[in-house]
Amino acid sequence: MEKFFENLLYSARWLLAPLYLGLSLALVALTVKFFQEIWHLFPVLFSLKETDLILTILSLIDISLVGGLLVMVMLSGYENFVSQIDIESGREKLGWLGKVDSGTLKTKVAASIVAISSIHLLKIFMNADKIETEKMMWYVIIHLTFVASAFIMGYLDKINRH
Repeated sequence: MEKFFENLLYSARWLLAPLYLGLSLALVALTVKFFQEIWHLFPVLFSLKETDLILTILSLIDISLVGGLLVMVMLSGYENFVSQIDIESGREKLGWLGKVDSGTLKTKVAASIVAISSIHLLKIFMNADKIETEKMMWYVIIHLTFVASAFIMGYLDKINRH
């Protein structure tokens, strides 16, 4: 009975596979949104102020960072919790694939969140004249919370590895 229960629990990891597939659909949605932003940019490119162009470009960078984060979570999460990804010999293989454990994944996710938060904060600073001081203070506090959390997670991961 115990062996059956353990096998059942171990097999339940496959319930995560559709979640990772769902993340790939979210990646499709991000790609569509990325090109929608570019499509809206070109007709007004010559009439845009420089700051508006920079804000649009920062939005595109933001979308691509989130896309990279999705790929990292999808592939390394699948490998860590469901099954090893077997790439045919001769096919291109991502250098980090198979090397990112769950602790490293958490640290990389936290670092990506800090990078995404930094871009949002930069966008806010570029529109500082339109934002209340108190609101801006809260944006900075939230960003610093992300930075501190990422630092602490990285530090704890380093301690656990030794």
